[in-house]
Amino acid sequence: MGRSQETVGKKENQKKKIQKRKEKEEKREERKQNNNKGKSLEDMMAYIDENGNITSTPPDPKKKKVEINLEDIQLGAAKEIPVDPAELVRTGVVKFFNTEKGYGFINDLKTQESVFVHMNNLEEPIKEKDKVTFEIEPGLKGPTAVKVKKMK
Repeated sequence: MGRSQETVGKKENQKKKIQKRKEKEEKREERKQNNNKGKSLEDMMAYIDENGNITSTPPDPKKKKVEINLEDIQLGAAKEIPVDPAELVRTGVVKFFNTEKGYGFINDLKTQESVFVHMNNLEEPIKEKDKVTFEIEPGLKGPTAVKVKKMK
């Protein structure tokens, strides 16, 4: 008597192949049933509502459209308004200044905000509680005082 040529591994592989064929055939049948070809143009249309959202319902023709002047539309960055040089110079009081480290803060009298100042931006030496005039430039971490002078 001879042994069977089929081993357990071969039988398992055959079962897997047959199972894959069945699954593939089921998927093919499902695709045929759910075929989207032949949809009407209306079914495929998408509309954008007044808020910019995509919707499947067409816009209401009775609704009044908003008129927009072409001059009101701004393209690009905002135009810079020229600033009066007198408004650039501000006054303040030195709240804190460390001469060893070379930096401090000035309390702006107009806006009451604290402005960073570095010793490289001083035109003359200052100390705490001095009244000063300065200009503001944007720095890496916020506004920075430049051209700092003591008030006489």
